[in-house]
Amino acid sequence: MRVQQRTIASPVSLAGVGLHTGNQSTITFQPAAENYGIRFVRADLDGAPEVPADVDLVTDISRGTTLTKDGASVHTVEHVLAALAGLEVDNCRIELTGNEPPIGDGSSMPYAEVLLRAGFVDQQAARTYIAIDESIAYKNEEKGVEIAALPNNEFRMTVMIDYRNPALGSQYANLFDLNKEFATQFAPARTFCFLTEVEMLRDTGLIKGGALDNAIVIVDKDVDQEGLDKMSKRLGIEGSVVLGQTGILNNGTMRFDNEPARHKLLDLLGDLALAGAPVRAHILAARPGHASNIEFARKVKRLAERRKLYKKFAVQDDDGVVMDINAIANILPHRYPFLLVDRVIELDREAGTITGLKNVTVNEPFFSGHFPGRPIMPGVLIVEAMAQTGGMLLMNHIGSDGTKLALFMGINNCKFRKPVIPGDQLIFDVELRSKRFNTFTLHGRATVKGALVAEAELSVAIIDRQL
Repeated sequence: MRVQQRTIASPVSLAGVGLHTGNQSTITFQPAAENYGIRFVRADLDGAPEVPADVDLVTDISRGTTLTKDGASVHTVEHVLAALAGLEVDNCRIELTGNEPPIGDGSSMPYAEVLLRAGFVDQQAARTYIAIDESIAYKNEEKGVEIAALPNNEFRMTVMIDYRNPALGSQYANLFDLNKEFATQFAPARTFCFLTEVEMLRDTGLIKGGALDNAIVIVDKDVDQEGLDKMSKRLGIEGSVVLGQTGILNNGTMRFDNEPARHKLLDLLGDLALAGAPVRAHILAARPGHASNIEFARKVKRLAERRKLYKKFAVQDDDGVVMDINAIANILPHRYPFLLVDRVIELDREAGTITGLKNVTVNEPFFSGHFPGRPIMPGVLIVEAMAQTGGMLLMNHIGSDGTKLALFMGINNCKFRKPVIPGDQLIFDVELRSKRFNTFTLHGRATVKGALVAEAELSVAIIDRQL
């Protein structure tokens, strides 16, 4: 896999009609600086707003992936992104004169061809990868979808499709080397749909630019020529349409025996590019679609964000410290005398658990008044320390880079079992129990020498740090 970032050597353009909107547009790929990433630019709108290729900007997945930022949308971006990912282009400015790229022949090949014609330029900055060192899985049992990323030093993909439809059957596709296989073996794979879907797609406002030269239409129902003619007229399809003998409308043929499976792999490659960086992993997918691809890409991005935060703030020494006080101060906004966690000694991102500690000394400012002659740590501060520990868990969970705050919202089922006095070492074990919108429920336990001293259920909200 490549070490350095790269962009294209010169601008190149392609014009045509959008698959779903039916709008004419021209797409122009422009060279971009290091660390610019992939951004779509709506050149037809005032101010030429930019829409970054970011999974968190996905607003629609109706038979394609739509990105929206500040009211500017770009539809059906997956084939463009697949071409850039497949050719390992890291930085590119993509200017559009409409709201959807031209569909071409329904594959990524038209984009790949112009990008190859433009050529590539290696840049000085190192390429960033999302290295998968723990398995990531997404599953939708209702739709029979499963996608997983397994640790691997290289990038590989395996896709299986099975629509339980005799017109297509089960198919597999494997990609082992982007550099050797993408341009010739996967970029040419075209989008497809079933004849039974065509009218439904048009009725829901999709495939307005669809034609028999930019998609494979698989015949999956009995229909005679008269019925086909009526359907074509209803849909406004120009020219003659025949059933033929190949199982594909107009007697079309597949470019590959498993072209539909290859196209699903292509779609997944494009959608996965929205995670923000190329992945080092073996991606396994059964019956993927845009909705599942996007959910999976979000999981990959969240992993990358958590790891970025962890790498930025965490330390590890011979004592097994995960975060020392300096790292904690970089995550939490609290300061003396209200920073109540000294170390984080365990953090399990996948399990949603964290363990922190506080060494309680006689020099704590609250002991002078609570209580003179018999110092006892206030229970409310024990719970506050639990919440601070949980706040660090949530910052790691959402991958915040310091732009978010965790606000204590509520306490339920709080119980205090034993007093905490100077010389004690408090251990806080906090677990993420549930999430609803931006509010999280945590369960915390505080112990001293293994004995429970307090426990509570905590509600915490995540908000922007600019109050």
